[in-house]
Amino acid sequence: MTAVTEFILLGFQVSQNIRILMFSLLIVIYWFTMFMNLLIITLVSTSKILHTPMYFFISQLSISDIFLSTDIVPNILHILLYNRGAITFFGCMIQFYFFAVSEGSECLLLAVMSYDRYVAICNPLRYSSIMTSAYCVILSTISWLMAFNTSLFLIIPIFKLNFCGQNIIDHVFCDFLPLLKLSCSDTYHVQLEESLLSIPMILLPITVIIFSYTKIIVTILRIPSSTGRQKAFSTCSSHLIVVSIFYGTLFGVYIVPTRGKSSTTSKSLSLLYTVFTPLINPIIYSLKNKDIKNTLYGHIYKHLRCPNYTRREGSKILGN
Repeated sequence: MTAVTEFILLGFQVSQNIRILMFSLLIVIYWFTMFMNLLIITLVSTSKILHTPMYFFISQLSISDIFLSTDIVPNILHILLYNRGAITFFGCMIQFYFFAVSEGSECLLLAVMSYDRYVAICNPLRYSSIMTSAYCVILSTISWLMAFNTSLFLIIPIFKLNFCGQNIIDHVFCDFLPLLKLSCSDTYHVQLEESLLSIPMILLPITVIIFSYTKIIVTILRIPSSTGRQKAFSTCSSHLIVVSIFYGTLFGVYIVPTRGKSSTTSKSLSLLYTVFTPLINPIIYSLKNKDIKNTLYGHIYKHLRCPNYTRREGSKILGN
């Protein structure tokens, strides 16, 4: 029994034609994901009208999505190209660490965004005094620091495990459960620590989200006019869709019992929240958000057609 120095990721064991099709699809998705998220970050950072707490947190979510896509997709493309891929033990740990950071930061940022929507709808008169720029930066910094530190506490025990003998991972990236299956050591303490770390990273954000939306729904139902209710709900509908997609796929992989679930199903679900979710997030916020669309159209009109463009003139052109 010798120590494992590298792992072999099998990916999807399908025909070459299907792998070529998947490779082509994923590379298009990856570049479009990077473009959309970088576009949102650029618009939020350069447009004064988007200098609000909600858009600041959306840009932070885009940073998290870029982290996740860059960490996972290039390696999946390599696996599809060569029908499998080798990754060193250290490289596998690094990939899993940044994967955990990305997922943890997204959990926390979604909770912070739900709190922002709670303050905006339930305490509108105090919103500007509560959600100041400094307070938003503090909330964002805490989320990122918690994600980096908690992921570090998760990866250290895995580093201490012994890996010997088999080194084949039937997955598309280095994930927690596939790594534990290959370990020669007793993994009980690692699973226990992972369960404890899920409290601040998963259970606490979910609690904040449920509490915030319970209060939001109660407040919206008390609004007398249907127009007012619709306007209030529209301010948080995009976030609610993103939360549902993110936690739905996350629970489908890690919470639903693995018994009876094929490896292909697990890998497909993993692709859903590591590859498609970072693409869906900016699309949802772009398509359902009038300010982002108007700002984008304004930039296009200003730079391509009219150097003397002003936002007021652009709003008239766009029919707002």
